[in-house]
Order: sequence, then C-alpha cells, then structure tokens
Amino acid sequence: MKRALDVAGLADALSRRTAGAEEEVPDTRKAAVAVILRDGAGGIELLFIRRAEHPRDPWSGQMGLPGGRVDPGDASPLAAALRETWEEIALDLQTLGRPLGRLSEVRTHLPLGSVPHSVVPFAFAVEGDPRLTLNEEVQEALWVPLSFLLDRGNRSAFTWVRKGLPLPMPCYTFEGRVIWGLTLKIVDEVMEVAKTP
Repeated sequence: MKRALDVAGLADALSRRTAGAEEEVPDTRKAAVAVILRDGAGGIELLFIRRAEHPRDPWSGQMGLPGGRVDPGDASPLAAALRETWEEIALDLQTLGRPLGRLSEVRTHLPLGSVPHSVVPFAFAVEGDPRLTLNEEVQEALWVPLSFLLDRGNRSAFTWVRKGLPLPMPCYTFEGRVIWGLTLKIVDEVMEVAKTP
C-alpha cells in the first residue's frame, strides 16, 4: 500500500520543479499568496481563507489563500506574501514557516485598472496547529486535506455569471465552501507536484 505523501515528500518534488513566471508583469502589478501546508492526521493539509465581503474586492467572499498585492514598500513578491499573511491571519511565516519554494505565477484575467495582473504563490510548511488571528479582511480560515482535493470524485463545476453570461467553472466544494478560479489553478499545481514520483 502506498504511503500518504507528507510535506517533506512534497517539498522534495517541489525542489525539482521550475515554476513559470510572468516576466513582463512588473512587481508593482502583482499580488502574492502563501500556500501553507502541514502534516495532518490523514496526510498533507492546505490552509485556505474565506475573504470578507467587500464591494471593492474582486475576490469578495471567495475562498482563497492568504496574501495580497505587492506594495511599493515590499522588497519583492515574497516579502508581500509574508507581510500579507501576517496582516490577514497573524501567522509569522518568517518564524514559524519553512519555505518550500515558489509555484507558477498565475495571470488574473480581470479587467485592468487597480487590480493586480498576476499572482505569485509561495509554498511554506508549518508544524502543528499554529494560532491564527483573523483581521477584518478574512471571515474564516480552515485546513483542507490534500487527499480530498486529489480525489477527482470531489471535483465538480458551478456556474459563474460574468457580464450576464453563464460560464461553467471547475471547482471543489468542501463543507459548503467553493474553491475555484485563481486559487484552484494554484492548488492544481500543488496537486500536480504531489503526484510527481
């Protein structure tokens, strides 16, 4: 019987991967997120947040990953991911996290303007059950087993209406929460890495 993949195994697979980048997008037009992983009782778990409802947030109320736009004071997208994770859920990844590497940058495909043009994901491992304190931008945080996401039977679709047009979008629904869009693209790469021998 195949042993459940742990964070160390995923980190090893990630170290052998070259992440895609959007070189033409300047850092000032990027956002960065933290893909936070831990070893749970049933294998790897990923930390997700549900964003608070806000009319000016294009991802209002959606499931996502801790993070946000790269500010002028951030030295890099990585610095933005660390800062935003601390601001949103009070998790100090510089102290409690072990960097595992960068995943592929994802274009946002949203109307241009004030929103970022791409999102840079960085993976981190944490131990145990770190205390999280949510700020006003986050409604909740929860750990989702990677095994749930790897089970193709749990993948489905929902209808997203954009400019009046209904579009079927792939998703996972975990305990009533829909994981889709940019977040799902990032999670799909984590799963692809997890399946790498």
